[in-house]
Amino acid sequence: MKTIIVPLDFSNESLNGLKLALMLAKKSRADVQMIHIIGNDIDDAELLKEENWLAEKKFKDILQKCKDDGNIECALNYTIKEGNIFKEITKLTDRFEDSMIVLSTHGESGFEELFIGGNAYKIVSHSKTPVITVRKSKISAGIDKIVLPLDITLQTREKVPYTVNLAKMFNSEIHLITVKSSHLKSIEKKLYKYTEQVCSYFWDHDIKYKVEHLHGSNLTDLILDYSTSVNADLISIMTEQEGSVSNLLLGTYAHQMINKALIPVLSFPNYHLGNYAEDF
Repeated sequence: MKTIIVPLDFSNESLNGLKLALMLAKKSRADVQMIHIIGNDIDDAELLKEENWLAEKKFKDILQKCKDDGNIECALNYTIKEGNIFKEITKLTDRFEDSMIVLSTHGESGFEELFIGGNAYKIVSHSKTPVITVRKSKISAGIDKIVLPLDITLQTREKVPYTVNLAKMFNSEIHLITVKSSHLKSIEKKLYKYTEQVCSYFWDHDIKYKVEHLHGSNLTDLILDYSTSVNADLISIMTEQEGSVSNLLLGTYAHQMINKALIPVLSFPNYHLGNYAEDF
């Protein structure tokens, strides 16, 4: 990871995303690129000029505070854009190679409303880079425990190498959990095979891990309840997968998880399908 992109509306909630980005940047030595987007519904030129001036001032205050607190151990930059939030963030990610987005899903000037309305949903589901979504949660000083769910889809393992890289940075323990809503032997057999494969990968990369097998009707609640019980700092999921009653589709289970999770959720895009599968 070379660049971490952080959309800000300057609310305390969105600044949570910046705290997480700075923590990640410290470990990965990535640059942090902040972005504020002024809505395209402002027609008055003077009002638009004032909005730009206020955003510029707030960014300078953030830079000064980070400098005073000694939090700047990376290149910390900002940009101000006018237009559609989803489109402008997408354009920005296309400019950087090996980037990640850290996105607060609840803020004062529209992030909560936009997320429910589908704008931040679009960012997560269409991003070609990993996205970490953050709600109104306290940001930990590190990432000690990562919950990594597996289902029966082929793509479910795509997130494993990326998650392992994060675990190496923070010396994290990965909690590998299988989730299913059926007792079919074919599903159980596939999940156990995937588990053996992933555990072997962990072993080869010297990763601390634990394994649990969970069953229930609501996969989202299974994962969230388990994550709470072990005090996890991050949940790692896929954003798009095959249509299956047992998978973690963004439109259903994963979408619920991002909305309900009180800890950061890493959503890994399946646009990389085949790039990482070769590692297994």
